[in-house]
Amino acid sequence: MTDMTPSPARRISGLTATSIVVANMIGTGIFTSLGFQVGDLPSGFAILMLWFIGGICAMCGALCYAELATALPRSGGEYHFLGSIYHPALGFMAGWISATAGFAAPVALAAMAFGNYLTGVLPGVSPLLASLAVVWLATPFLLVNATLGSRFQNATTVMKVVLIVGVIVAGYFVGHAQPVSFLPQSGDGGLVVSAPFAVSLVYVMFAYSGWNASTYIAGEVRNPARVLPLSVGIGTLLVMGMYLAVNAAFLRSTPMVDMAGKVEVALTAGPHLFGVAGTRIMAGLICLGLVSTISAMMWIGPRVMVVMGEDLRGLRWLAGKSRQETPVRATLVQFGLVNLFLMTSRFEQVLTCATFVLQLCSFLTVFGVFVLRRRRPDLARPYRTWGYPLTPLLFLAVTAWMLWHILYSKPVESLVGLGIAVIGLILYLLSAKSPAPSPPVPPHNVSD
Repeated sequence: MTDMTPSPARRISGLTATSIVVANMIGTGIFTSLGFQVGDLPSGFAILMLWFIGGICAMCGALCYAELATALPRSGGEYHFLGSIYHPALGFMAGWISATAGFAAPVALAAMAFGNYLTGVLPGVSPLLASLAVVWLATPFLLVNATLGSRFQNATTVMKVVLIVGVIVAGYFVGHAQPVSFLPQSGDGGLVVSAPFAVSLVYVMFAYSGWNASTYIAGEVRNPARVLPLSVGIGTLLVMGMYLAVNAAFLRSTPMVDMAGKVEVALTAGPHLFGVAGTRIMAGLICLGLVSTISAMMWIGPRVMVVMGEDLRGLRWLAGKSRQETPVRATLVQFGLVNLFLMTSRFEQVLTCATFVLQLCSFLTVFGVFVLRRRRPDLARPYRTWGYPLTPLLFLAVTAWMLWHILYSKPVESLVGLGIAVIGLILYLLSAKSPAPSPPVPPHNVSD
């Protein structure tokens, strides 16, 4: 009788992979961005078009990453892609940024947001202690084994989706709807092509970040040729639908003048959606949803460290796993970084400085679809990017515009980010004295 049990290296199901994509994408961005959009874009149609275009761009990136992940089915994300397509040094720089500022700092940011929102539910709670507590709560589930981690991730993501659907339903049945139209009105065309629309798109794209999450764990996914494209595609579509519906709920329930300029726009909309106790209810819903975000990012970050440890002798200790194939050492390293960021409150500066380099890595990765097709035309590609070459070109155009905007508006932070990348290059040169060989690229579709 043939053994159909998944191999230890490939235990992550399609449901879990999709859950990770959804959980990584839905953070605090959807609950904080609208207040800075309605001031310059006082139109329901323009706002929804903003989030629709952002979702389309995210989908273009996701489809490109899916081709690379199925052609080069190994965990590590940009570390593996850039190292395989261009040069190992470039891959290491991407991995260095991802493993530290790319995941540890956002986990700290989400944990701190959890602590701040929890004070809206339990006023006497210390935000710092609450932030530390949620990280300490999630970590043991990820350390035990992949099965328990998958169940915890799936459960918290389902809970997050249910909570967001609750907000959407409340917005649909709100007693006093605002006079807002989601169909194009006179003047909406001008708003869509205006400078405020373009600037707002940068922050919308940040809210969509995470669409590539499952590609970081490609080496642990069952039947990656099928699961990876579906996970990034379905996950991005689900999030785009929820983003559009949540914004519609906020606009339908809450006057734009009340939300304009507000950071915590969800708390402003809370009383209009749920009555007198709306602020407390909304804060509780966001807290519960952030648990899923923290868990997903803490799952992915260590996988990047493990692959780096497998390739470089100087980092070999990071590749250690338990008998259940759990990356214990890398998880504990990230756990330590998150706690350090929370205790020192320096993660926001680190994250800001790394933003430019992270966007640059995404640009180079999607451009790598063109490079890899030219250099290795015979490489087995179980999935090819839908809409090629328009799909990657659209993503590259939007990302290039974002890079210019970040460099122009935050030149110091961008240059510091490049400095962090240079530190990664130096570490690579120090660690690559005796590199361990990378596993060969499978010539055909990888499945259980």
